[in-house]
Amino acid sequence: MEKAFNRQRVLLEHLRPSSSSQRDESVISASACMAGDSASYQRTASFGDDIVIVAAYRTALCKSKRGGFKDTLPDDLLAPVLKALIEKTNVNPSEVGDIVVGTVLAPGSQRASECRMAAFYAGFPETVPIRTVNRQCSSGLQAVADVAAAIKAGFYDIGIGAGLESMTVNPMAWEGSINPKVNSIQQAQDCLLPMGITSENVAHRYGVTRQEQDQAAVESHRRAAAATAAGRFKDEIVPVATKIVDPKTGEEKSVTISVDDGIRPNASVSDLAKLRPVFKKDGTTTAGNSSQVSDGAGAVLLMKRSLAMQKGLPILGVFRSFAAVGVDPAVMGVGPAVAIPAAVKAAGLEIDDIDLFEINEAFASQFVYCRNKLGLDPEKVNVNGGAMAIGHPLGATGARCVATLLHEMKRRGKDSRFGVISMCIGTGMGAAAVFERGDCVDDLRNARQIQSNNFLSKDAR
Repeated sequence: MEKAFNRQRVLLEHLRPSSSSQRDESVISASACMAGDSASYQRTASFGDDIVIVAAYRTALCKSKRGGFKDTLPDDLLAPVLKALIEKTNVNPSEVGDIVVGTVLAPGSQRASECRMAAFYAGFPETVPIRTVNRQCSSGLQAVADVAAAIKAGFYDIGIGAGLESMTVNPMAWEGSINPKVNSIQQAQDCLLPMGITSENVAHRYGVTRQEQDQAAVESHRRAAAATAAGRFKDEIVPVATKIVDPKTGEEKSVTISVDDGIRPNASVSDLAKLRPVFKKDGTTTAGNSSQVSDGAGAVLLMKRSLAMQKGLPILGVFRSFAAVGVDPAVMGVGPAVAIPAAVKAAGLEIDDIDLFEINEAFASQFVYCRNKLGLDPEKVNVNGGAMAIGHPLGATGARCVATLLHEMKRRGKDSRFGVISMCIGTGMGAAAVFERGDCVDDLRNARQIQSNNFLSKDAR
């Protein structure tokens, strides 16, 4: 019991309003977790300093160079999701304090200009600033975390965290020379390892078999196909009107893209077993058990709870914590196994409190390892499929996962209170964030009746 109370105190301190004028002893308390409730704390909607998500959307994710967005420029991918945030919430775009876009592969100054252009296409005035952020595969999540932190710090009240990647326009490639000094430090050398080799290293070091990897890929496709057929992605996907150019004739065709086009409903272990390893002759990483190279974008609208309530906006989710960690570059894929416990602890929770996980499937090897290392229930992880089926547009993945997680939590209602998003990061890192379902508000009308030893008094602070 004492352990539970200590966890509650950590979380309550994490949630405490920063302004002393907002403190109200009648609405904050530590109490024993009620049966059937995964949360180890209680709170009410009066926590106006909560950073909440009121909208989260993404484009469909399409196969690079041959999918639905192969002829769509990056700024034309970002603009529709930015526009959707404003149109669907009726928030005045001039109120947005900043737009932060996670993006990886394009030259920095070029992508920064494209993002600014996309904001104008979406209807934002010149007074709204925009910047990019690059933490490789976690860039979209980092953008959301940066905006949440800025709002919490009081820099502005409303912000957008987004993600963008066109791997058609900007394929993965090293440009320029490499410092010869890299040969003197092994970990520096390992930062240059092809991601597929790091996957092979994880599989070899931790004993993840080819069959386990192929089975995970098949399950990802099966779940994504089922989610698509059931319409579970419709609330998060913004249709994009664009064009497709016939490579043979040059003929342009107008299309509207609203469905992920990399999902293979009929994928089977026997079919995947026929694929040859891509990165190592005797390896286990194949095109079938790796994430798909993709094009896409996503965007998340954040603000303080008090402002969302003032505007009458429904709260989709609450941003609870974020953690970025470093790991051995040679096995960079293990990042989520370290980042998830750090983020969960920062939120004052434990792994068992988490109801849903979105763990990016960069490679089946690292996904299986992280899931098994943390002892996660497979029925809680990537319930609608992951990157092996849906795709992994590097800078957009984090924002895509926020949209997917929060919309699924909303659908599940009281059966899903806390969710985690996590991914591994090239050069040896991991990132994770904890979210709470937006409408999960405890009724503390009887708070004053809670026993005094369970009450977090001023003296206890």
